[in-house]
Amino acid sequence: MSLLEVCDITKIFGGLVALNEVDFTVEKGSIVGLIGPNGAGKTTVFNCITGNYVPESGDILFRGKSIRGKKPHKVVELGIARTFQAIRLFGKLSVLENVLAGRHCRLKSGLLSSLFHTPAQRREEEAAVERCLQELHFVGLDRFWQEEAGSLAYGSQRLLEIARALASDPELLILDEPAGGMNDQETASLVDVIAAIRERGITVLLIEHDMRLVMKICEKLVVLEHGNVIAKGDPETVKSNPDVIEAYLGTDDGDDEEY
Repeated sequence: MSLLEVCDITKIFGGLVALNEVDFTVEKGSIVGLIGPNGAGKTTVFNCITGNYVPESGDILFRGKSIRGKKPHKVVELGIARTFQAIRLFGKLSVLENVLAGRHCRLKSGLLSSLFHTPAQRREEEAAVERCLQELHFVGLDRFWQEEAGSLAYGSQRLLEIARALASDPELLILDEPAGGMNDQETASLVDVIAAIRERGITVLLIEHDMRLVMKICEKLVVLEHGNVIAKGDPETVKSNPDVIEAYLGTDDGDDEEY
């Protein structure tokens, strides 16, 4: 069953065609990788899905309904959360407060309830704190809950962004280069976290340049070059595609051994 359908979307910036009729699907419960050289249009696809950009043509369906042109906060409410290529945390706020920011879209207390701190509002706030602590435990950061987010190691900040996204109750989690800047040990931990996310029934779509990670964890790959989809399929099929080898993986003898 398709959870997300990207249907022939085209995005143009000035005279530059950043995406040219990009088309692919993400099945519910899967882990899909979107790969390609720098400048291929990968993050532009993510920005179209999450409402930061509106495609000139084509459509984006989530659970069979169009989300094209919806505002980013509405996309989150529908069940799509994301992280960013460049870390976006509130560095001076605590680790817990950062995750609570991701939970905010699921809170129902209105202005008056918050102003008067009603019993219902207090119960909702306590439940939100408990839920966010659970997400911190899930990514292995619960012991840092009182620390400033900006004081965490780089890899831990990446995991904190994932915890914040998970706090919004997504059906689809979009990760933009989650292993970027991580060392080998941090990347191995990230692989375990992504696998555990899928075990929770959450579908994952990710951009990643670490091909060892991509080949290890993704069931399907979509390859972009210059805004065009040049290959789709399972990792082994994509890996042996001549267009992909030329555009992205390289053609030197022995290149395949590292993937």
